[in-house]
Amino acid sequence: MGEKATPPLRADAERSVRAILEAAERVLAEDPGASMEQVAAAAGVARTTIHRRFANRQALIEALATSAARQLAQAVDDGRPDTAPPLVAMHRITANVLQVKGAWTFALGLSEDPESEAFALQQDIAHRCVTVLRRAQTDGLIDEAADLDWMRRVYYALIGESLHGNTDGADPDTLAARIIDTLLHGAGPRR
Repeated sequence: MGEKATPPLRADAERSVRAILEAAERVLAEDPGASMEQVAAAAGVARTTIHRRFANRQALIEALATSAARQLAQAVDDGRPDTAPPLVAMHRITANVLQVKGAWTFALGLSEDPESEAFALQQDIAHRCVTVLRRAQTDGLIDEAADLDWMRRVYYALIGESLHGNTDGADPDTLAARIIDTLLHGAGPRR
């Protein structure tokens, strides 16, 4: 027997779930031990509403991680990684990812269950990142001997540091330009 498909939510139910997830991000980022009741209060919904949508706290956290990972995947897609020129795609993706990661810090920092949808999405994002880097390598933007998986890891670290160390309040486009410039040129003198 196959699994039954979950019917799509009505618009008002979808808004309610979105409000709960946004509130969960805020509340749990501030206090990872916060209760579902605290999340419900922050979302402006009844406690019964949150319990009707999420069987327990773990289900809420899993939904939060999946929602954030889906938004991150959409941010990558919106950068047109397969069709835009590699440098343009890298900049767009980076600016988009900075916005999503800045808004969903708690959810995207959760340790992932290898069996979860969030984990699968993160793995797909990593694969797509290497694909864009390979396109940049083919275009001569990256040395042909470069380890692209290592570059992906450095790229992720640059994004993380940009989010944590943005003391001058630079916008995502400015940060993206800095990240891409550092990734492709390092800190050495310009030729």
